Amino acid sequence: MNWLRNDPFSQSSSSFDEDIMIKKLHLTHEPDGRRLDSELLLRVTEHILLYAASTSEAPATPVVSDLHFDAIGKYNEDNAEAFGSQELLGQAIYKISSQILCKSCSGEDDLHTRTMFLFDFLGKYKWDAKMVLVLTAFATRYGKFWLLMQLDPRDPLAVSVGMLKQLPKDFSKLKPRFKALSLLIKTMVDVTKCVIKFEGLPLSHVDLDKEISITKACIPEAAYWVARSVFTCSSQISDFIAIQPEQVWYSDSTIIATWELSSLVFRLNRICSRLRRQVDLCHKQTETKIWQKLSNLFQQTPLDNQEVLSMLCALTDDLPLKYCPSQEKFGVSEMNNKVVMLLITKPELLPMEELLLLVQQTYDHPLNKNYKGSYEIIWFPITCSEAWTDAEVGNFNFFSNSLPWYTIRQPWLLSSAVVNYIKETWKYAGEPLMVVFDSKGIVTNLNAIDMVMIWGARAYPFSASREEELWKEEQWTLQLVIDHIDPQLAYWVEEGKNLCIYGSDGQEWIQEFNFKMRGIKSEGFQLEMVYVGKRNMDENVRNTLASIAEEKLNGSLSSTKVQFFWLRLERMRKSKLRLGKTANTDHILEEVSALLDFSDRGWAVMGKGSSTDTVKLQRKDPMQCSTLFSRGEKMTKMGFLDAIKSAFEPSPLPGYCSHTSVIPYAEGLIEETASCEKCKRPVKMFVVYE
Repeated sequence: MNWLRNDPFSQSSSSFDEDIMIKKLHLTHEPDGRRLDSELLLRVTEHILLYAASTSEAPATPVVSDLHFDAIGKYNEDNAEAFGSQELLGQAIYKISSQILCKSCSGEDDLHTRTMFLFDFLGKYKWDAKMVLVLTAFATRYGKFWLLMQLDPRDPLAVSVGMLKQLPKDFSKLKPRFKALSLLIKTMVDVTKCVIKFEGLPLSHVDLDKEISITKACIPEAAYWVARSVFTCSSQISDFIAIQPEQVWYSDSTIIATWELSSLVFRLNRICSRLRRQVDLCHKQTETKIWQKLSNLFQQTPLDNQEVLSMLCALTDDLPLKYCPSQEKFGVSEMNNKVVMLLITKPELLPMEELLLLVQQTYDHPLNKNYKGSYEIIWFPITCSEAWTDAEVGNFNFFSNSLPWYTIRQPWLLSSAVVNYIKETWKYAGEPLMVVFDSKGIVTNLNAIDMVMIWGARAYPFSASREEELWKEEQWTLQLVIDHIDPQLAYWVEEGKNLCIYGSDGQEWIQEFNFKMRGIKSEGFQLEMVYVGKRNMDENVRNTLASIAEEKLNGSLSSTKVQFFWLRLERMRKSKLRLGKTANTDHILEEVSALLDFSDRGWAVMGKGSSTDTVKLQRKDPMQCSTLFSRGEKMTKMGFLDAIKSAFEPSPLPGYCSHTSVIPYAEGLIEETASCEKCKRPVKMFVVYE
């Protein structure tokens, strides 16, 4: 039976034969649910095929990207088995390769019979997996052939093997044949990509019965001609190996072989064009319907979070999530009845110090044990470009093997409608977002990343209302500034010890300040000191931290913990500003902004844990601490903070204050004596009724 005939009088017969062929292909097609990452395997296979093709046409060597090594490593680690079966992937490829090479396995040397026999063998796989496995099996042989040819002039072992195989030394006269072969290989890859794209559409989430049926009808034919073309290409490789020197010149066999390859290119191009149109149409309609469903879902009150998460993770795979610590695959049902936080970032995730802080404030936070199992974080990496780059895939593979959370397992396969919805509706433009869903699937916070970095697990359930509630509970205290960035500091806060947090990058200032503070402590004052450097970490700060730790001058922090300190302050300011606060009306924002603004200069903040009674000293103020030494026992009895205030705050002027200030009423306020913050004189108090 000649499947390449072009006789117009036999077109009806040919059409009838192809109908029979497709029906027979359907009879062999019995997928048993085994999964294969066809897109990833094709990336590796395509690299081999295109590398060899470029070698055959030109001496230039294409660059091997990290993606290909990552992909190979991923298959070695995770995809060693053809999913759902006990057969190793390598074993499956070897068996298929043997089928392609063996002419007598079917009892005939007929391409159609051998192709159909191969589909009998591949019956348990989906269409895209069949095509990729066949291409991969061919790529192993094609790659070996050109690797040997490339090494032959330089490698003694390759030279010896080439002599035994009697490989021709000059293929330049066969350039048209090689060009046709390379073009056919590229066309086979293009057709396979179309099928993979179709199989990757989240069709279970939309209703496209008509278009899906039309597209599915095209796929068996495409798979058949890709597999049959592989047999032809493999036969061409055998001819190259067996060709005699005198046959390298143009001959009838060379012309026929080139024409055969070109005819297959023509046929596959026609199939590819038709299939691509159908797949693009299905893709467009699918994206439109997913966008509509997402919009409708977020306008409803769902019963749980399952439908919302299923649409956001809209993939063909029913296990779209991966638990990073164990690399185990999960469905969205794992999130049922839990608060879910989508951490939406670039594939590069976050700067390392921010990532470490986020991990500490969630996974390692002391309160996390109280909420364990109540909430989960899912990393949702999104590229800002049109398609994922090799570097982005490499970053994802690295971080997804290191995080303590869940992640989308194949984020590059996410529906573009989902990605566009996130960008347009949630205003994602590259800056990290942490969108929070309650257990019912209702969005309760469009960005909880600030509150998580400030309060950690204490912010549960991480809603926008919870953030406002937490700020209402907070006052300007050292406990707020320090929180749980370091266990030793947390202990001092809980014990109510006198703390002095100071910073600068000037070595002389730091040495003199420590000298003054040691003098104060020698007078009997209990004081714990912590150096926090400055906002922008540099070598001076690192050297100072190392010296403090070595000399055990006071409480020492690692450079990472120092960065945590400043990151939390920055997040506090961002949170306050996002909530519409200003430094003029919000005391905490005023104090946080002051620390962030003069972090490079010498400064100190002193106080006790949860007490609002704090003292802030700047630049030259701390150097005047020697005045405390002349106050004697009276200063010691005053207590540390009162002594500091007495040393640095101006003495009250005689008489009453003439300034005016309105203070909200509090019980017991009238009986107390109040002082003016500006001149320190006592104020006359009057009650004003509104």
